[in-house]
Order: sequence, then C-alpha cells, then structure tokens
Amino acid sequence: MEWTPYLIFLAVLMVFTGSINTISTKWADIIESPGCDGKPKKFDHPFFQASTMFLGELMCLIFFKVMYRIYSSRADGTEDVSPLTSGNRNFNPFILYIPALCDMTATSIMYIGLNLTFPSSFQMFRGSVIVFVGLLSVAFLNRTLGKREWIGISFVILGLAIVGIADFISTDSDEQHNRNDIITGDMLIVIAQVIQAIQMVVEERFVQGENIPSLQAVGWEGLFGFITLALLQIPFYFIRGVPPLTPAAGTRLEDPIDAFVQIGHSVPLLFAVLGTIISIAFFNFAGISVTKEMSATTRMVLDSVRTIVVWIFSLAFFDQNFHWLQLFGFIQLIIGMCLYNGITFASTFLRIKAAIYRRTGRDNMEDSIINSNAEDTEP
Repeated sequence: MEWTPYLIFLAVLMVFTGSINTISTKWADIIESPGCDGKPKKFDHPFFQASTMFLGELMCLIFFKVMYRIYSSRADGTEDVSPLTSGNRNFNPFILYIPALCDMTATSIMYIGLNLTFPSSFQMFRGSVIVFVGLLSVAFLNRTLGKREWIGISFVILGLAIVGIADFISTDSDEQHNRNDIITGDMLIVIAQVIQAIQMVVEERFVQGENIPSLQAVGWEGLFGFITLALLQIPFYFIRGVPPLTPAAGTRLEDPIDAFVQIGHSVPLLFAVLGTIISIAFFNFAGISVTKEMSATTRMVLDSVRTIVVWIFSLAFFDQNFHWLQLFGFIQLIIGMCLYNGITFASTFLRIKAAIYRRTGRDNMEDSIINSNAEDTEP
C-alpha cells in the first residue's frame, strides 16, 4: 500500500477528529455555566451529550443521501461503484435498531464514566472492547481464536490492569478527581465496552451479510439512537438519581432544559457541544474510508495514535498527572491489540521491505526509461 496524499489526508482526519471528539466532550464536562437556577455549575449532562453524538452520526445519513443524489444525477452508474454509496441500499432499516440501542446505552454509560475519570483513561479503557468481542465471538459466532489472539487478549487485560493501578495511584495528588470517582468512571467505561461488543457481534451476525453502505448504516443508527434517547430524556427529567448517575442525590437523571440554558449562557460550551457533533460525523466518515481504502488494522493503529494525542492534551490542559505506570500499561495495550489483529514486528518489517522493493523497482524502471530515451535522442 502506497501512502497517497488522499490516504494521508484520511489518516490525519481520523486521528484529528477522533481526538477532538473526546477532548471536546471532556471540555464540556468541566465548563461552568449558569443553569435554570441561575447558579454556575459544571455541564453534567451525559445523556444529553450522548444524544448530540447521535446527531453527529445522523449527519452521515444526510451526507450519504446528498452524495447518492449527486452520483445518480450523472447517470453513469457512479453510485454503484463509489465506496461511499455502493452496496445494498434497499434494506429494512429496523435491522439496525438493536445495534443502535446497544450503541445508545454504551455511549451514555461511557459519557457518565468520562465525567468521572481522565480523557486518556477513557480512551485506553475503550480498548477493552477487544477482550469482550473475542469472547462473545467464540460464544455466539462459533469462531475459534488462535494462540496469537489469546495472547493478544492477555496483553490487553494486563495493560488495562496497569492503567487502572496508575489511575488509582495518581488520585493521591489530583485535585479534580477523587479515588472513588476514578474507579467508578473506569469501571463504567469497561461495562460500556461489554455492550459495545454485543453491538459488534449483533452487527456481524445479522447486518454484515446485508452489504449496507457504511455511511448509511452509521446514519440510520444515529437516527434511531437520537430519537430513542431524545424520547427517554422526557421520563429521565422526572426521575431522581443518585451518584454517579447524577452529581448529587435527588437531582434529575437528565435535565435537557437545563442543558440548553447552560449552553445559551456560555459560548465556549456551545463550541464544545458543536465540536462533539461535527467531529463524530467527520470521524465516522474518515474511519469508514480508512477501512475501505486501507484496512481495519490501519484503522486500529490510527485509533491508538488518537489515544496518544488525547493523553498528551489531557496532561497539558486537563491537569492530569503523569504516571509512568500508565505509559507501561498503554504499551501493553498496543502490543495486545497488534497481536490480536495480526500485526507483528516480522509482518511489519516484511511489509516495509516489500514497499521499499516496489518503490526501488519503480524508480529503476523510470531511470531505465529515461536513459533509453536519452540514448535514442543522441545524434
């Protein structure tokens, strides 16, 4: 695979928008703005934030419809060959409703966890989805994992344990998070990955064979998730919750009216929410394009780069304390993910060697042609 300017653009877009999505969501969490009671307080609205994420995914469906209309107007069959619109476009969209419910539940839980822990830990613990996808695939998809996959899962579990210990230790000197919050937040993110893994298994079992265009599938899930979560916020408004679901005992499980009031009183908060919506739309587009143009393995590697960017930003701007154990745990996570996806030092070396060989061969051929032309033109 040769890295063309377009592929480099997709890779940078995926890392940038993916990082912005986590950073903007955490930024919104820590911004203080007056609510309905007129008192400044942090923007603690995880279910509202989850619905904004689905609004961003819904934008993918709008983009798909626009591109399909443009391609169809050419009357040359472009809509059937373009990676953005090709596939089975005539399907029952309700087969995506269960995956959308899983995504909705997992995202809401993750945003509660993100409000309690560090953005870098949020990104790292999302890597636990590999463990649950592997186990559920064996149980429900009759898949057999090889020795390499099991070793990869073991490394991921080890890395997650080390990251958890690092979070536990780092709370001793952290002023914004207490130990209970960190532990609860990390556990909620892991629980969310179980639900996310169920979503992936359901999609592979019932959706993958439908050959649905990826942008269309993401868009429909965004539509279902947004509508369902928007309706659920009506009863959530009347339900009184307890920590960690709510900031304090007796407060509303979700108060979308208060969320809109806070956004109206704070321009930075408005930009943070818009950052979540826009970044998730572009991130899904870039991720789908990377998978189709390159590979799912490349997408996994770029997602790991996103974790590094979020971590650095968290250390610089979110007052997270650096602990060497977290770095060690992150390395174990990367090793585990690489092993699970079949990326080894040997395979990487062979790919680099093959790419260099192809490039050298092409250059030699070009030099040969140039020299041949020069000899032909000599008097």
